[in-house]
Amino acid sequence: MVKKKASAHPHDGETEQRILNAAKAVFIRHGTAGARMQDIAEEADVNQALLHYYFRSKEKLSEAVFRDTAGRMFPALLQIVASDQPLTEKIDGIIDMYLTTMSRTPFLPGYMISELHHHPERITQLLGHMSGGDMASVTKPAFEKLEKQLAAEARAGRIRRMNGAQFFVNLLSLCVFPFAARPMLRAALGFDDEDFAKFIEQRRKELPVYVRSAIQP
Repeated sequence: MVKKKASAHPHDGETEQRILNAAKAVFIRHGTAGARMQDIAEEADVNQALLHYYFRSKEKLSEAVFRDTAGRMFPALLQIVASDQPLTEKIDGIIDMYLTTMSRTPFLPGYMISELHHHPERITQLLGHMSGGDMASVTKPAFEKLEKQLAAEARAGRIRRMNGAQFFVNLLSLCVFPFAARPMLRAALGFDDEDFAKFIEQRRKELPVYVRSAIQP
């Protein structure tokens, strides 16, 4: 039995979002290079003509998926970094946000790393779009604030002196690595999906303690 494809009229926002969600699922599973427009059409239950109507090409659709995916994470991350929260709460907030997001879409890190490797301009375009064209106006104040906070904590003797960029990258790496290396961990540790989920929930509890301990003087 042939499945009837959904129809849409021009500027149908619901169909456009369905295509975007389908493309995200296919790109994250197979990578942009390995995905086919036919796969996306079938996932969205539309014909390929509609894909081209809304997004013109796989490249345009790929850009839209990256904006939609990264556009949810980076603003949330920068908001935590730029907040007035104590340093320990920022650590907890970043870890919780990343582990929660990645647990919902465990193949997301591999997709984003691949996209940024092949299209490094996309993060600049995304942050530029968020800031009205001036990326530094978004990132610079947030990381200057983090640097000052780290320096103040070090002067008070609560943490050792450290570079803000190193601290930030170390923290993100500890969050992202298990998901980026998920196939390797499954093979090396014998994890199935349930085991991996339990491992991440354990990490959600232990990682903040580890990071706070690591930065102590």
